[in-house]
Amino acid sequence: MSEQLPDGGVELSPAELAALAGRWSSCWSPDEVARHLAGVSAPWCVAAGWALDLFLGRRTRAHGDIEIAVPAAAFPEVRDRFPGYAFDAVSSGRIWENAAPEVLAATHQTWLREPATGSYLLDVFREPHDGETWTCRHDEAIRLPYSEVICRTPDGIPYLAPELVLLFKAKHARPKDQADFDATVPRMTPAQRRTLAELLARAHPGHHWLANL
Repeated sequence: MSEQLPDGGVELSPAELAALAGRWSSCWSPDEVARHLAGVSAPWCVAAGWALDLFLGRRTRAHGDIEIAVPAAAFPEVRDRFPGYAFDAVSSGRIWENAAPEVLAATHQTWLREPATGSYLLDVFREPHDGETWTCRHDEAIRLPYSEVICRTPDGIPYLAPELVLLFKAKHARPKDQADFDATVPRMTPAQRRTLAELLARAHPGHHWLANL
């Protein structure tokens, strides 16, 4: 993925940004996403806050959207599951509706839109990878086999391992991220906490979460 934003797109106004919560109000649940993607061969998984709730086995807070991660090269398989829907690329407050291939190549985040209503239903992260090896988009030296990246609920919904979710959340550590950390760490295994500590020390030296791991 390029670090330079592609041409075109529309910069969302403050009013449009404020209206996004309403456009996401009908987004799918993890169960609904899993039903839509049943049989997909790509190693996809629920990411971000919903992934932590799947790990904990309960909903701990409200979620304004739902994100999944998929290897970038496997995105077409996911896209083909949704004929009649649109995929909009987003980055840095800009949106490219029905994103062209060159826009997808330069961005990593994609919103699934229902054209009839304008509602957004699913946020797809197209992640860097090397074949069957997951690569952290914030630090490409962090590489793990997908077997260590994806966990599953008892009923089979795939979700990103909690130590990796928290690694991404550590960059901004907003109040909701701190709440997620506080709820999740006590339920993690010693091995998961060690992995998170090692990754945080590498990616965010001196991060305040390290004192609680």
